[in-house]
Amino acid sequence: MKITKYEHAALVVELNNEKVIVDPGSYTKTMPEQHNVKAIVITHIHDDHCSEPQLDKIVALNPGIKIYGTDEVCRRLTESRPTFDTVAVHHGDHYKEGDFTIEFYGDMHLEIHSSWPMCQNVGVMINNTLYYPGDSYTIPDVKVPMLAVPSSAPWAKLSMIIDFLNAVKPSHAFATHNIHLSAEGHQMYNGRIKMITESHGGAFTHLEPGESIEA
Repeated sequence: MKITKYEHAALVVELNNEKVIVDPGSYTKTMPEQHNVKAIVITHIHDDHCSEPQLDKIVALNPGIKIYGTDEVCRRLTESRPTFDTVAVHHGDHYKEGDFTIEFYGDMHLEIHSSWPMCQNVGVMINNTLYYPGDSYTIPDVKVPMLAVPSSAPWAKLSMIIDFLNAVKPSHAFATHNIHLSAEGHQMYNGRIKMITESHGGAFTHLEPGESIEA
């Protein structure tokens, strides 16, 4: 299974010439045309994860595909794009799309600030291999061969990332949700993620936008 990271939080997962796309948001600028897409997953309603212009391009090339997201995501897209086929998902839900199994974990976004409205969030596990928690550090109750680790956000701090990695103990990890970081910031956060992952016998890979890893 091939996983390609694009700017910020967008991921393209490919297997047997089929794809699932996760969180194609407003910061994603270099994603090429995507064909043979079986499903789109939107972890939550924020624009850096849910962008109608990005979705328009994907759906135009893959008409009729399902978009899985929280209740809030589905309500937003029903209003802005009523022709989209949306499916509201919750913790514990399982779906099958082509060669992909898609499972969902968690229910809420981590708090940014008490003055900032909370929103729903789901983490996603694809083919019992790749886990990405969205804007949360929800810990799945299964082994995680490949973990996409959110590394920079107004709701995150380094101690939370370390606790998350110590709890999940992935076999392999890469950083995502990291467009806000400078080159020096990438170096620092990647170094910590690498150190904690390796302390549990795992491996770390840094991915630039457009780079891929096999899982």
